[in-house]
Amino acid sequence: MIRDLKPYPAYKDSGVPWLGKVPEHWLIERLKSVMSNVIQMTGELQNGESYVALEHVESWTGRLRQADPEVSFDSQVKRFQSGDVLFGKLRPYLAKVTRPTNDGRCVGEFFVLRPRVSNVTAPYVEQLLRSKPVIDLINSSTFGAKMPRANWEFVGGIVMPLPPLPEQAAIVRFLDFADRRIRRSIRAKQKLIKLLEEQKQAIINQAVTRGLDPDVPMKDSGVEWLGDVPEHWEVVALRRVTKSRCDGPFGSGLKSTHYVDFGVRVIRLQNIGHGQFKNADAAYISEEHYAKLGDHSVITGDLLIAGLGDEKIPPGRACIAPEGIEPAMVKADCFRFRLDPRRVQTSFAALQLASTALAAASVLSSGATRQRINLQSMSARSIILPPLPEQSAIVCLLNQITTNIDHAIASTQREITFLKEYRTRLIADVVTGQLDVREVAANLPDEVRESEPLDDVDALTEDELSAEDVDLDVEDGETETSGGRNT
Repeated sequence: MIRDLKPYPAYKDSGVPWLGKVPEHWLIERLKSVMSNVIQMTGELQNGESYVALEHVESWTGRLRQADPEVSFDSQVKRFQSGDVLFGKLRPYLAKVTRPTNDGRCVGEFFVLRPRVSNVTAPYVEQLLRSKPVIDLINSSTFGAKMPRANWEFVGGIVMPLPPLPEQAAIVRFLDFADRRIRRSIRAKQKLIKLLEEQKQAIINQAVTRGLDPDVPMKDSGVEWLGDVPEHWEVVALRRVTKSRCDGPFGSGLKSTHYVDFGVRVIRLQNIGHGQFKNADAAYISEEHYAKLGDHSVITGDLLIAGLGDEKIPPGRACIAPEGIEPAMVKADCFRFRLDPRRVQTSFAALQLASTALAAASVLSSGATRQRINLQSMSARSIILPPLPEQSAIVCLLNQITTNIDHAIASTQREITFLKEYRTRLIADVVTGQLDVREVAANLPDEVRESEPLDDVDALTEDELSAEDVDLDVEDGETETSGGRNT
């Protein structure tokens, strides 16, 4: 079906570099000529209304997460009506574009867009604004380094292609159908990844807490989250096999405003995975600033432990600092342990701590929504140690087994990435008229919409966004009109 799509029979030059040629019979209009930027402020949420914040919108799909029904507002928020298009102007590269199906309120970081003429539909504009060429164009206009925002003067001035109404409906129908097919495929692959990860964790947990011999005599460890352990294994507090330890600087000593392009690597919570160091999202500070902070150093082979997390990514998860990480340091809520190699192999300790993190966090952590373990409690955390040769044998076997599983996971993840990239390209080609979907859309079967889990979580990290960073007030340049407030 999709492979049979062809271009339109005739094109014309749009006169816009990013758009290029469009179908000959399509119109070219500025967004603000066909859509109103509606600004109606309120501080209340009525019964039955929705509340939408940026974290509730899935990137690139527009599907909505359920908000807390007991939400309250510290400042004014915007009203929207069912069918309005909400465009996230904060970090527009995240493509937070959605069209709620009922009335509600949203944070001021959305443009609330509503058709002002009869020859445009909100569903088509939603698809157009979510297309990668438009997102890239808007993102290129943003201001602000840490919290880049789009402004309505630029967004409203975007020149957009405008097909006839029947074609707008055909485009939306086709893209909805294709998106459902792609999401189903993505969901199936995500389920496979989840099963592979569960299998991997089960194998690791068995090996690092019970050993490789299923017939070995067992004893009570005396530790709630460890249970019975091999009789010849030693139960010891982590500090007893540690040569030195530290946590990161708290308070104003190190903030994201101190980050620079290169210098001393700052290891943050998002870098500490379950037995694996996550090297993406690197941050650095200058050597001059690092010299003011004291010793929080990290070298290759150090044990890194997260002190903050939740049920999905629990505190206490651990990994090893990778080769070549120096110069480096830990940030607040991250711990560095330099272990005694005569007692413990660091890779074994990292695997065991990561495997038992969730169980240990329920006992050691404090906090209701976000669990935190301090350095003292982490140092007292119990680990179980077989003799060094057995530690090495366990690590070696796990490396062989998990490498194959990791390859299968990586291959499936690449397939998911390809599907998402294909969806992004398909939307762009259809809404800009590079592919004609009229005939295909007319022959599509009617489908009942399904309730589906969201593909992935695009929540902003603690380093990226804090409450005081987000301005919920009306931005400069927006003025009153008859439709509420508008430009």
